[in-house]
Amino acid sequence: MLFNAVKTLGALALAAGLLSACNSTEPVNFIAEGTPAKLSAWHLLKTGGMKLELNAGVQPYDLNTPLFTDNAHKLRTIWMPGGVSATYAEKESFDFPVGTVITKTFYYPKADGSLLQTSSGNYDLQQGRALDLSRVRLVETRLLVRRKDGWVALPYVWNAEQTEAVLSRTGDDIAMTLKDDDGSSHAFTYVVPNQNQCASCHVAKIKGKDLQPIGLKARHLNRSFTYADGTTENQLEHLVKTGYLSGLPATDVPRNADWRDTKQPLEARARAYLDINCAHCHNPVGAANNTGLNLEPFLTMGRHQGVCKPPVAAGKGTGDRGFGIVPGQPDQSIMTFRLASTEGGIMMPELGRSTVHDEGLKLIREWIKAMPGACEAAVPESNKS
Repeated sequence: MLFNAVKTLGALALAAGLLSACNSTEPVNFIAEGTPAKLSAWHLLKTGGMKLELNAGVQPYDLNTPLFTDNAHKLRTIWMPGGVSATYAEKESFDFPVGTVITKTFYYPKADGSLLQTSSGNYDLQQGRALDLSRVRLVETRLLVRRKDGWVALPYVWNAEQTEAVLSRTGDDIAMTLKDDDGSSHAFTYVVPNQNQCASCHVAKIKGKDLQPIGLKARHLNRSFTYADGTTENQLEHLVKTGYLSGLPATDVPRNADWRDTKQPLEARARAYLDINCAHCHNPVGAANNTGLNLEPFLTMGRHQGVCKPPVAAGKGTGDRGFGIVPGQPDQSIMTFRLASTEGGIMMPELGRSTVHDEGLKLIREWIKAMPGACEAAVPESNKS
């Protein structure tokens, strides 16, 4: 009996030790070189007690209009070492110091054993700092790490036990089924990008090949957020208070619309949607600059934004349509044709989704339908002088 008692006490001590390890308060570990095999090596996020929590100093944030990724929800965070801060920029990504680590954790809400398709915001994000793992399934966490030689992208995939995420430099394909609001279900393959594919979106200037964050721009971050202490304040002002941002002007800070907010102008919502989903490539220095299509939101609408703009090259990607946007005619516009496709060589964006974003497509269709004007018939190349 004494042996059994000692054995029981030993088991309890081991369990207590494991619980202590799960709830470790070790500071964030910036790893300046190499590619750690496990996400836990960074001490950015910790799991325990059926929660995913942010470590001290790790700041959550959200975007006015988020990127669509197969209806996944996202917990976004940023961390910087003490004594440094990012520098504000009006239109571009902020200039972040060496040591910055940005995370984006993709997850789905769940109920009754099913993963749910819902367009609501962060699901049960408790005071902006924790996810209830009894109610969500973690899929992947992507890191952008600012090292001495530039940004490095590292994709980590969560295990079935939801206790650890493992580096997956070659990406992953995960079979999933989502339940819709009406009770119907649809199956799809969730694609975790490989390390090279991360660069396809995050290369801000195609000639330089340097990676940059996409969402950490003034117009995306200029919104309120409720923090752990219960206060709600502007995210940019909060970053200044925490020492993470310098140079924020007192006025005239740009702000994108929330694409879901029907009280905001239709054009502002549509252009914010195209900005976050497409403009990181479709701009004068981006990966798709050869198309001549510029989807940045602060430019006056015209030919370079797709209105009556013929494609640079014909092919199946046009759907036999003559212009990017035909005012009043979404069914005749290349833009809606490509947003409605999941076929390689046609769909846009090219990466980051395996399904069609029905609500986003509906928004762009409504915007185009409401546009005044018309396009002249396209002139065949053989007739151009």
